Amino acid sequence: MADQERIIPLLPLRGLLVYPTMVLHLDVGREKSVNALEKVMVDDHEILLATQKEIAIDEPSEAEIYRVGTLAKVKQMLKLPNGTIRVLVEGLQRAKINEFIENDDHFEVSISIIDDVVEPDDLEVQALMRNVLHQFEQYIKLSKKISAETLASVSDIIEPGRLADVISSHLPLKIAEKQEVLEIFDVKERLTKLLEILNNEKEVLGLEKKIGQRVKKSMERTQKEYYLREQMKAIQKELGDKEGKGSEVETLKEKLEQANMPENVLEKALKELDRYEKMPASSAESSVIRNYIDWLLNLPWTNETEDRLDTNHAEKILNEDHYGLEKVKERVLEYLAVQQLTKQLKGPILCLAGPPGVGKTSLARSIARSLNRNFVRISLGGVRDEAEIRGHRRTYVGAMPGRVIQGMKKAGTINPVFLLDEIDKMANDFRGDPAAALLEVLDPEQNSTFSDHYIEEPYDLSKVMFITTANNVGTIPGPLLDRMEIISIAGYTELEKLHIATDYLLPKQMKDHGLDKGKLQVKEEAILKVIRYYTREAGVRSLERQMAALCRKAARTIVSGDKKKVILTDKTVEQSLGKPKFRYGQAEVEDQIGAATGLAYTTAGGDTLSIEVSIAPGKGKLTLTGKLGEVMKESAQAAFSYIRSKSEQLNIDPSFHEKNDIHIHVPEGATPKDGPSAGITMATALISALTGRAVRKEVGMTGEITLRGRVLPIGGLKEKSMSAHRAGLKIVIMPKDNEKDLEDIPESVRKDLTFIPVSHLDEVLKHALVGE
Repeated sequence: MADQERIIPLLPLRGLLVYPTMVLHLDVGREKSVNALEKVMVDDHEILLATQKEIAIDEPSEAEIYRVGTLAKVKQMLKLPNGTIRVLVEGLQRAKINEFIENDDHFEVSISIIDDVVEPDDLEVQALMRNVLHQFEQYIKLSKKISAETLASVSDIIEPGRLADVISSHLPLKIAEKQEVLEIFDVKERLTKLLEILNNEKEVLGLEKKIGQRVKKSMERTQKEYYLREQMKAIQKELGDKEGKGSEVETLKEKLEQANMPENVLEKALKELDRYEKMPASSAESSVIRNYIDWLLNLPWTNETEDRLDTNHAEKILNEDHYGLEKVKERVLEYLAVQQLTKQLKGPILCLAGPPGVGKTSLARSIARSLNRNFVRISLGGVRDEAEIRGHRRTYVGAMPGRVIQGMKKAGTINPVFLLDEIDKMANDFRGDPAAALLEVLDPEQNSTFSDHYIEEPYDLSKVMFITTANNVGTIPGPLLDRMEIISIAGYTELEKLHIATDYLLPKQMKDHGLDKGKLQVKEEAILKVIRYYTREAGVRSLERQMAALCRKAARTIVSGDKKKVILTDKTVEQSLGKPKFRYGQAEVEDQIGAATGLAYTTAGGDTLSIEVSIAPGKGKLTLTGKLGEVMKESAQAAFSYIRSKSEQLNIDPSFHEKNDIHIHVPEGATPKDGPSAGITMATALISALTGRAVRKEVGMTGEITLRGRVLPIGGLKEKSMSAHRAGLKIVIMPKDNEKDLEDIPESVRKDLTFIPVSHLDEVLKHALVGE
């Protein structure tokens, strides 16, 4: 029952509840709470202790404090160095908050004191007390966390309400449950509730013991964390709880069964999933297995795009994206035509070989678009490790699949266009040969069962259209080259470059620089001047940079307010790009003695190579400079030996090699040079220097020479011819055996050059030297 109301300060408690008759220490740090204590110490030392509902709240409102608390007496107060106050309180009686009194300094409430409701000499209460004591004794035996002295002290309590409060304070109950006991004013009802709580706690302890015994059998002594997780698993089993790892395994199993994997792969995946389920999450191998299952799920096994087998549409797309490159386009259209007839042709392996900047990578992207296939690209430049292709075994830390499988995951289908970029720039070392690992990938007879060390199970690559790119086919290992179909892209003619710059490069750069036709207009003759005097390359990358430079200059002019529209002609290009970087129309200014122009083929396309010879009195020393490779040095020796053997026919002093020092130099000494096609050029330059007859400035030549003067065939005639055309040469002397290659040379180049096939050095000298 309640007595009259009182107004008293309130101290909210966090995570703690005080019953009547309890004595304990409290640490108080909140400002309002400190103010309340100071007020109490001045008055009658009595304060209301009420628990707040949420521990995390630092400044609780009225609604966040329970309405029933304990009237307590502050017996002692001590200020600690850290600013908090430690108080010793003793619970007196239950009290109910009627209302909160408005006070900014501290909480102040109007309360009613609640006395325990109990009938004297109630036999049922006595029986409940005995039962509660007995259950508490059983609980202590099971728990072993409460001392026997506690039981003895509790047994001496004769007031039934106090007995219930003291036992509740010793039980590991949540605050809400303890508050529930506090709010029961009827003692008989309180003892009944406590009896129910004790029974539940005993059942939980018994279950814990049962779980502990079950787990102990499969536990190693040092696996403390493993033991805790097994406890959790056992608890989930008892409760029928499917949350946690159990539900994750169920979800993964459903996904695996829906992934349309081959039977052997599904069997392996389910086996690994079973291992994963039985393995504790703390195990390092658990995450390895989980990643492996994820890879199997994310790889495409049957998902594929439908090919758009329309040759007219494909031809339109290829022409939209690229100008020229007729052979490549023709090969793609052939592939489409065969697919349309057979529906099952295995993916071909094309190798686009050519100098940088001719559009090999972008062409592969266009092929994917024309076929309506997904496109994926990996770069092999600098790859030295076989594991980059085949992946690492799962026993390695941080293991993952190779680049091929990673690319397939990225593609998301089993029939993408897969570009292997820069295949000629792979290397090998102690970690294996990645080029050898690619043999299985690029062999149509083997790649249907490609084996990755990480995935372990065979993966079908037979529907993939592989395209590779290379600058220098010569550095690709023979067995790998044998599996590819080489499509050479020699470079672009001047006319093709003009079309590419006008239709592709300039519009793209104008868009990137925020320009339109109303702000910038570049005349055709201006573009032609850029091609002739500011670039000398097989591709168009440098040309694109020059177009970007023109756009930047125009943007600067327009933004500064000098002009609203910029029109560039061949006369105004120099203002934007500076003085011309190359001569056009003549490789040499005049006919020169002891200097001949050779034609070379490099990874950057065709190029012209000037070879110079000087003769000085000496003792017959032959000096070769210009960072020449072994093959070119041998060509010089062969030419030298041929001239000695034919000195009389060539009107050269037979003892020239004893009286003179000969120096052969190839300019640009810092650039390494090598190749088998400089023989006739060196011989011509030597004979010119020894006879005093000049070499015609408009002649370029290529061909290897034997000791008897025969001219042997060479490679790369198309690229060399285009470099001669770019350099402004008019006549190309070439081996007779290369006549078959003339049809590959673009018509615009052939009509400007005169090709002279030769089979012997005598014919070369006839056309190359001035005079008789």
